[in-house]
Formats: sequence, C-alpha cells, structure tokens
Amino acid sequence: MPLRAADLPGALKRGLAPVYLISGDDALLVQEACDAVVRAARAEGFEERSVLHAEGSFNWNDVMQDASSMSLFAARRIIDVRLPGNRFDKEASEVLRRYADAPPADTLLLIRAARLDGKQKNGAWFKALDRVGAIVQIWPLSFQELPRWLAGRLKSAGLTLSPEALNLLAERVEGNLLAAVQEIEKLRLAGLDSPVSVEDLTAVLEDSARYDTFELIDAVFAGDAQRVSRMLATLRQEGVALFAILGALTSQLRRIAGNEFLPAPRKRLVGDLLRRIGSTTVIPRILAECALVDAQGKGQIAGDAWLSLEEILLRMAGVRAVDGGSPLRHLHPR
Repeated sequence: MPLRAADLPGALKRGLAPVYLISGDDALLVQEACDAVVRAARAEGFEERSVLHAEGSFNWNDVMQDASSMSLFAARRIIDVRLPGNRFDKEASEVLRRYADAPPADTLLLIRAARLDGKQKNGAWFKALDRVGAIVQIWPLSFQELPRWLAGRLKSAGLTLSPEALNLLAERVEGNLLAAVQEIEKLRLAGLDSPVSVEDLTAVLEDSARYDTFELIDAVFAGDAQRVSRMLATLRQEGVALFAILGALTSQLRRIAGNEFLPAPRKRLVGDLLRRIGSTTVIPRILAECALVDAQGKGQIAGDAWLSLEEILLRMAGVRAVDGGSPLRHLHPR
C-alpha cells in the first residue's frame, strides 16, 4: 500500500503492516518516518530489534534466517534493514518476494533505502511488498513547503517567529533539514521571547544553507531571480568551481536545444524558461556567452567571470539587463 509521509502517523494508529519500505534522499525525513514505525511497533509489544546493514557482501538470506529463528528475548521483534543506497539486486528481489508470500506474524520488517527509480517500482519484489505492506516514498521539501514545515517544528519547540524571521530562517537552512533542527534547538535554548524578530534570529543563526549546481539551474529556469543571486553567492563561497556551474548549465541548454526527452516536472520548468527568453533559437547566443565566461574564467579575456555568469543567469531568470545591455556585449564578434 503506497503512503504519503504525511499519512503515515494516521496509518500507524489504525494498525501495523507486516512490512514497511521507506525510501527517500532526505536523511532526516527518512529517519523520522522509520522512528515513527519503530515507536508504533514498540507500543504493540515489538520489544526486540535486529539491525542489518545491507552493504558490501551482505547476504539477503540473513533476513529470512533472522525472521525464522527463535527470539531469545521477546515474542515480537523488528528486523530493521538499512540499505545505504537503493540497489536491490537479484538476491534481494528473490528474498523479499519469498518473505512477502508468508510474512511471519510475530515479525515486522522495516527497510530503509534511498529514493527508488521508476524501473525498481515496476519490479516484482516491489509489487510483492506493496501488496502485503506499506511503502512510503519521502520527497525532499520544496522551498515553498519549507516555511510551513519550519512553523510546525517551531510550534513543537514552543516558539513562533515573525513572518520576516520565518522567511529568513527558511533561506538560511534551505537544503539542510538537519541544520534546521539544530537551529531551532539553538533558538529554544536561547530563551527568546515569541514572536522572535529578525534581529534576534540573526544573532543566533549560522548560515546553514546548502545548494548544489542543479538546484541553482532549477531556480534560473523557474525565474526566481532572488534565489539565483543568493545561491550563486553561496556556491562561490563554498568553493564550487565556476566551470562546474558553466558545464551543468550548458549541458542543460544543449538538451533543450536538441529537444531531448525531459521528465514532466522538468518540462514545466523548461516551458517557463522558453516563455521568458522567447524560444530555443536564443539558446545558441546564451551558449556563446557561456563560452566567453569560460574564457574569462581561464584568464584568456578580460572581465569578472563570476559577475558575467550572474548576469547571464539573471537574464534567463527574467531580470532585464541594465542600460547598455550585457557586460559581455563588447566581446561578441562583429
């Protein structure tokens, strides 16, 4: 049975499934979903837990052996299988299908893994687990969802923030939920009066935002100019190479120009971009400007490569060029 993360607490109150598969890329959200399953199982008398780390030369038959062996300490137990990635090989597939055919009544199997791909979701093992258990796929929080999530966490900690302070906190911890939890704990220990102001928040916070290059490009395509400037500055401060950003950007632009297949969410972002820049016919010019930025970065021509890159990204995000046009204009061949 597929479950959204938000629906998991309610499902656990209605009763336990024999198997839970919880997958996703956000370590905190996956951990908390697994913790919720374990708490519910403990309340139902599952007192013993075996933790199996499925890495290296792990033998998936150990799961079956563990499930069939007599418990030394409790009548009911949890088998907690922790997969560092998302690789379910042939042996895993066979074992999980056999387990799903006859799950032991006194055992709860909990599997945690990284985000699964579409091919895996069509596998026989996945369908077998889906038939007898619950599958929870954890999706990363979007920037739009983050303030609401933070507000809930703050409320649990007995805190409220002014709207401006809440937006600032979201900006500072975007992409790093573990840091968000740590910052909320700092605020709680600081004993600040609610609602916490921007000034008080700034005195406590550390800048914990973490971005990667492709998140920056998504912000460009989405037309979020403020995030583009902030993310580019953060990447530069963290030592990300200019050429890594350029390479990712030009690769994405060439895929669009070549009309390559794109998943639905990315199609929407690309559609937003094309409506702003006009059409794919503009892409060769953007690529030419990227080549000039590359040359600036290598010291082959004059100019600040980071400033030029920011100007290109902001124009793509919908910011009109200042009077005089692009700082790269004079570098284009006549």
